[in-house]
Amino acid sequence: LGLGLVSGLGLNTAQGQTSEPAPGTGLPLWEIGLAGAALSQPAYPGAADRAQRLLGAPYLVYRGETLRVDRGSAGLRAIRTPNFELDVGFSGSLGSRAEDVAARRGMADLGTLVEFGPRLKWNLGPADGPTRWRLELPARGVFDLSNGLAQRGIAIEPEWLLEHRTAGGLRTSAGLGVVWGNQRLADTFYRVDAGEATADRSAYAARPGLMAWRLSASVSQQLAPGLRLFGYGRLDSLTGAANRDSPLVQRASGLTVGLALAYTWKQSTERASD
Repeated sequence: LGLGLVSGLGLNTAQGQTSEPAPGTGLPLWEIGLAGAALSQPAYPGAADRAQRLLGAPYLVYRGETLRVDRGSAGLRAIRTPNFELDVGFSGSLGSRAEDVAARRGMADLGTLVEFGPRLKWNLGPADGPTRWRLELPARGVFDLSNGLAQRGIAIEPEWLLEHRTAGGLRTSAGLGVVWGNQRLADTFYRVDAGEATADRSAYAARPGLMAWRLSASVSQQLAPGLRLFGYGRLDSLTGAANRDSPLVQRASGLTVGLALAYTWKQSTERASD
């Protein structure tokens, strides 16, 4: 999730595959393996407190014509042309307990959030070169996995991306984007009801609109056959955000960092078509 900050690291080999294809061939149709990651992020955009996790899990990559589990999400690809691609997918984020976040003590926890919805990708240059430019336009519903998939709002997160890869297995990317949230999503992060107000936290009516500007970068390097190291960083800025004056916003910017190691255990001999 853009707001929750874990999807950019790509624990399912999202930012760079764990194995390089031989010249003239595609990537494997499927891969399975193990991944471990260390993550540090603000508890929510504008929070002074941070959430930190050590994660480990098996992963699956599947690059079918329609069903895709790759590049940071899982879902269905509805349309693909040389310039445009439309898919319907999922992504997720870490939650945080209110008792661990000083500004939210006495309020509801921020649960584990998942997103589901369409994403339009517009390729702005040749798809077969080492450098790729792309504009992504996702619009997704946000749901609370910790509370029976309660609906938490809608997030629209346009992002401009530049990706580059080398013959030596190094992959880098940089992105510039914004996050817009509707009223319900703004309430989830920034509303303070009268009953939640304290001497240090006044009541606040949240507003829909801009939630954050975002600058991101990632790098991955193949260390050995089937073994890839990932690094990810992202800076969120609340300059001009609709809820910059919420008492829950304590920092004008926040940095997210992550490091992951992925090992491909098995992969198909059959190659994906793209």
